[in-house]
Amino acid sequence: MTWLFASGHAVDIVLAVLVAELGWLVARRGWPIPYALLRLGPGALMLAALRAALVDLDWYWIALPLLLSFPVHLVDLARGTTRPDG
Repeated sequence: MTWLFASGHAVDIVLAVLVAELGWLVARRGWPIPYALLRLGPGALMLAALRAALVDLDWYWIALPLLLSFPVHLVDLARGTTRPDG
């Protein structure tokens, strides 16, 4: 099980689940793609930073996705709704 985390593949699995959730939100719940991306984007970016840390990349590959996740989160909050239709 250690190899799963050391290789970063554990994060890949979680990212795959996020992509499936994106598809479900768009196909089944009728969310517009930009809204779904705004909702899931910060988490995906933080997972990218985690993956970079797990595979021992340089610090800027960890910092950049973390830095980018904050404005995406703020834009999602500025939208002011929990659902695109409500």
